[in-house]
Amino acid sequence: MPAFAIAFPMIDPVAISIGPFAVRWYALAYIVGLLGGWWYARLLVNQPGLWGGTGRRPTQTDLDDLLVYAAVGVVVGGRLGYVLFYNLEHYLAQPAEIFAVWKGGMSFHGGLIGAALGVFLLARRRGLSVLTMFDLASTVAPIGLFFGRIANFINAELWGRPAPDFPYAVVFPGAGPVPRHPSQLYEAFSEGLLLFVLLALAVRIAGFRRPGLVAGIFAAGYAVARGTCEFFREPDPQLGFLFGREVSALEGGVTMGMLLSLPLLLAGLFLIWQAMRREPLPAAGGTGATA
Repeated sequence: MPAFAIAFPMIDPVAISIGPFAVRWYALAYIVGLLGGWWYARLLVNQPGLWGGTGRRPTQTDLDDLLVYAAVGVVVGGRLGYVLFYNLEHYLAQPAEIFAVWKGGMSFHGGLIGAALGVFLLARRRGLSVLTMFDLASTVAPIGLFFGRIANFINAELWGRPAPDFPYAVVFPGAGPVPRHPSQLYEAFSEGLLLFVLLALAVRIAGFRRPGLVAGIFAAGYAVARGTCEFFREPDPQLGFLFGREVSALEGGVTMGMLLSLPLLLAGLFLIWQAMRREPLPAAGGTGATA
């Protein structure tokens, strides 16, 4: 092992196993992320000062249903996004494998589109502000991102680019003997923890009284974090660099993750601009929402 490498902590990808029943860390990350986001959303809904007083706040029942809509959207959208954006040729040749989700293959950007569609449908059905519901969902989304990237590290997947002289490089099983950036942890910190704190501060300052503001900060913040981490992350082997070529750990060609993050950045900046042009809604009064 090179002098600067850290041995990969061999963690069983199966978190819980009872007979033939097995729960993997990756599945557990989805469950914890969704339930953690649902719990945090309930706390936010019960703080009247964060909400505008001219529209209906989501009730606890709305949030319970939102959990289902978001979960379906994330899983279906994430899988279809991976099929379309990352490995279309393979799945066109073997379409039955599209449904083999246990073999892995999920796309954040596809999951985001699916979750956004679920939020949109629920908001329209319940007479809620679509932009405000996007804001609420965006506030809690980094919880799932954090645990998802930690699960990627445990699974020794989506590893980073070679970094033989980096003191905290890791030799990942299946990635050869070369030490690599633990890019999954970089993403857990930036897309998860750092973005969560940024959005919590935005909610504390502006609440949800500028519809679209928090969603815009999330979209732009994620795009910047993901685009930055892509400089340290090894491109998917079936795609490689879309154009350009790798020069060093901090330079290289454009990856699919970078390309998909660009429209997200533009959409986020547009939402922020639109939200700041409007006068904030007056603060709501009264007690927290009930089912």
